[in-house]
Amino acid sequence: MPSVFFSYSHADEGLRDQLEKQLAMLKRQGVIDTWHDRRIGPGENIHAAIDDHINRDQIILLLVSADFIASDYCYDIEMKRAMERHHAKEARVIPVILRACDWNNAPFGELMAVPKDGIPVTRWPDIDEALLQVAKAVRIAAADIASSGASSPAALHSAPAAVRSVPIAAPAVARSSNLRLAKTFTQRDRDQFQLETFEFIARYFENSLSELTARNPGFEGNFRKVDAGRFFATIYKEGKDVARATIYLGDDSFSKGINYIHGQTTGSNSMNESLRVEADEHSLHLLSMGMRSLGLERDKKLSQEGAAELYWSMLVDPLQQGSGW
Repeated sequence: MPSVFFSYSHADEGLRDQLEKQLAMLKRQGVIDTWHDRRIGPGENIHAAIDDHINRDQIILLLVSADFIASDYCYDIEMKRAMERHHAKEARVIPVILRACDWNNAPFGELMAVPKDGIPVTRWPDIDEALLQVAKAVRIAAADIASSGASSPAALHSAPAAVRSVPIAAPAVARSSNLRLAKTFTQRDRDQFQLETFEFIARYFENSLSELTARNPGFEGNFRKVDAGRFFATIYKEGKDVARATIYLGDDSFSKGINYIHGQTTGSNSMNESLRVEADEHSLHLLSMGMRSLGLERDKKLSQEGAAELYWSMLVDPLQQGSGW
């Protein structure tokens, strides 16, 4: 079966773990195997192990972020070798855009990236949906390799002798590669993430309102920070207010989430939608109460950008649909 090599920055290890979960069905079905540097055993030569896999694995995922591009090892060694093998038709390279960065001008910018349209994983409202698109792309690549016969033993070792690594010895002691344990997040971690998310949403709205004004003659967006935990967003058309929203941090007496309400208010006893901080075994994320969608999107894990876009759409969707307020 084809083996999948993860080329990534350790700053993106959490996202790599979530992607590997999405590939679990492919592994269970025997469609692929996966490898990354956390599988290197004690006493193994790190660089030799990486070289061995980058020179023989048939599917190479470039997990792209600013940290990936800034890493001399990821960019100058792993990515360069991956592209050489891709052009030689020895491997299939798939760029996976994890976080926003200037990737289009990189050598792999010529390749079709995932998720769809190269929109970074962290910008999708539902991270799982974005990573599922990556898993589907890997399934297609594995099927293409299998149908072309590229999974034969000869193809597995098709790298030129000058660059192919000398095979390394297997670890002296057999062990599992499933060694990563669940992370524990404290209440302080959750509170800090909520504050950072609120500030992110505030910047997102301020920038979006400014850009909306620049792009749409006759419309004007206005952002006003009321205090450290509340801001107003207003859209005017020909001087008339056509959309208003308040986003505020709740308290224990009502809702401790990040709340949205149509209109402008300094009160904290109502909402049209609320976001709360949740955690899985790898990362913190946001969940909406689903009030806007009647609960249909309640279980979707939202990134900070996904949360901001959810609230932004609540402000502008009525205008885009021509209903106004």
